[in-house]
This record gives sequence, C-alpha cells and structure tokens, in this order.
Amino acid sequence: MKSEHEFFDTSTQEWTPAEGSPGVTERVLARGESEAELTRLARWAPGLDTSAAGVIRHAYVEEVYLLEGELEDLTLGRTFGAGHFASRPPGMPHGPYRTATGCVMLEIRHPAR
Repeated sequence: MKSEHEFFDTSTQEWTPAEGSPGVTERVLARGESEAELTRLARWAPGLDTSAAGVIRHAYVEEVYLLEGELEDLTLGRTFGAGHFASRPPGMPHGPYRTATGCVMLEIRHPAR
C-alpha cells in the first residue's frame, strides 16, 4: 500500500535523480514497499534518448499523463504532448523514447493482480 498523504504542495519537494534513469529527475508523491507502488512527477531532460535501453516492459500497471513538453515514441514514430495519456498493463511493450524539449509527466504505478 502507498504512503498516506493529505493535500500538499508538490513544488516544495526537490527534484532528485531517478535511480537507474539517467537524465530523469523525480518528485515522489507516494511510495509503497515495491517499485510497483509509486506515484511521481518525472522530468525528462531536453535531448534525452532512451534508445540504448530498447523497448521497455514492466511487471506492474503503469499510467502516464504528459503535463508539459513532448515525448517521441521511436517505435510508433509518433510524438505526444501535454494532455496525452497512456495506460499500460503488465508486460506491454513501449518505447524507446526521445525528447528534444524535455517533458514532465505524472506517473502512477499499481501492482499486477
């Protein structure tokens, strides 16, 4: 189960490097005991390219809402911007990605059931 929080101003949290994701900083809003229990704001640096990591798959449900900037899906050949949303069941392939301008996204993870 994720940590409990009443409303708080997320801008009071520092952006910290996201472990294992060079070029990504995060503001963790709520965290559980596993990587599958997380809500965060993730900020990708301008010019970030995840091609070296290849296609991504997770063992958890992932929902992503783009708040700012743009994100290019190199497999789909499409660029997505603020207001675009993705909901990915466990194992769904996605990416790799590139962003020329950088982007900020809300990411919510849930354990697979």
